[in-house]
Amino acid sequence: MTSGDDLSAERLRKRDLWVSRGHPAYPHHFPDRVPSAQIREDLKDTPPGGSREDLRRRVAGRLRAIRQHGKTAFIPLEDQSGEIQLFLRVDDLGEAEYARVLDVLDPGDIVGAEGVPTRTRRGEPSLRVLSLQLLAKAIRPPPEKWHGLKDPELRLRQRYVDLLSSPEVRRRFEARSAVIRELRTHLDGLGFLEVETPILNRTASGGLARPFRTHYNYLEEDFSLRIALELHLKRLLVGGFEKVYEIGKVFRNEDMDSLHSPEFTMLELYWAYSDYRDMMGLVEGLFPRLAGAAAPYLSPEKARELEEAFRPPWARLDFLEALEKESGTSGIMDRPREELVRWARDLGLAVREDSTVGTSLDKLFGHYVEPKLRRPTFVMDHPLETTPLAKRHREKPGRVERFELFYRGFELCNAYTELNDPDDQEARFRDQLRDRPKDALEGDEETYGYDADFVEALRFGMPPASGIGIGIDRLCMVLLGAESVKDVILFPPTRKPGSRGDVSAPP
Repeated sequence: MTSGDDLSAERLRKRDLWVSRGHPAYPHHFPDRVPSAQIREDLKDTPPGGSREDLRRRVAGRLRAIRQHGKTAFIPLEDQSGEIQLFLRVDDLGEAEYARVLDVLDPGDIVGAEGVPTRTRRGEPSLRVLSLQLLAKAIRPPPEKWHGLKDPELRLRQRYVDLLSSPEVRRRFEARSAVIRELRTHLDGLGFLEVETPILNRTASGGLARPFRTHYNYLEEDFSLRIALELHLKRLLVGGFEKVYEIGKVFRNEDMDSLHSPEFTMLELYWAYSDYRDMMGLVEGLFPRLAGAAAPYLSPEKARELEEAFRPPWARLDFLEALEKESGTSGIMDRPREELVRWARDLGLAVREDSTVGTSLDKLFGHYVEPKLRRPTFVMDHPLETTPLAKRHREKPGRVERFELFYRGFELCNAYTELNDPDDQEARFRDQLRDRPKDALEGDEETYGYDADFVEALRFGMPPASGIGIGIDRLCMVLLGAESVKDVILFPPTRKPGSRGDVSAPP
């Protein structure tokens, strides 16, 4: 069997042979090309064996295979629009040029070709090549003769190889772009303004997560990568904007699994003079539009299932009532923190001895209730301790006006009627920091960092408002039928090759 190094050496020899004949190894451009789909369009009315002698077309892309039959060669070429067959003949190129071209080509090479749109006698849309140029020699051969990478860790680490060998993977990321484009179109149409806010923050707040930290040399200060977009966007409401949103990267120094990535994409949206029930209406109008954007990339059956699943109205479920029903336990809110912690730990849940009431309640809800929420469901009216940034419920003491949307057993979005009372906000920040480790002052997985400047902003007056956060990666995972967020992130974080936990490493 020929080794990978031997194959690469042979390909390098072919590249050098091409150069020795006076051609550039890596030309700067290939102008005036058309997508391969244009060739197929050119030939839609051409019968088998016919050609469009009135046309000259130039195409470029990657070679998938080379099939030579004496004085004729058939070479499938793939570009972003699809695939077209290059049809090479001695009669068109001459014997010497025909041999010279085939001498240097391999599957995986990127070439440019000019020729006549032609349909073969078998009816295959093709370009009958009159000239061909090597644009980039593939020194590494494509994986397993274009059947794609099988190693799951290698597929993530070398996503570029996964993409070049799998049209299905490329199509999934085209679908992700279509979903995000529809998201922007819908929000823009509702009068929301897209903005950008800082990634480096003095205080990591707006979420429950341990941040990534860095040092700002010029300012001589430690900063954190943002764990949420929330607090800067709400500052914009103070400044007079009424409808704002941002789609941006967020960073949380946490574990990786099928639902979590330390670097992920978040949409956050804030809407002045509305409350969380208004936001429910917005979400019920948005998700069917996003499902429609994903539909062309799915099978008809999957598209119908998605459309049906997200057809409103959706179920609404009270957080506390659901938890008490599924756990078979009443009076949960009357139980002391230590008892809730012990209950959660007895179930084997990841809860620390010093965990807050809010953390314990969230973990218990995740254990008893979340796995049963398979259809789109609004979980509403969470206990106050779970959410220091939400407004107190106007009718339910000890609760906040909050909802989470669950589907397939996990959360897709999280929304509040926003807290805009600066004194209440300051008190709640301080309450949830009491008796916490010192590093919690800058945010950890159970504590919101105390952002004093945000509290000061609230003292200038923020209008009543609602806000929502939607994880774009989970959203795309759901809409596109993927099993993990890693399947819809182009370059997810991976372990070093051979490190502990690398599934591609030898035992």
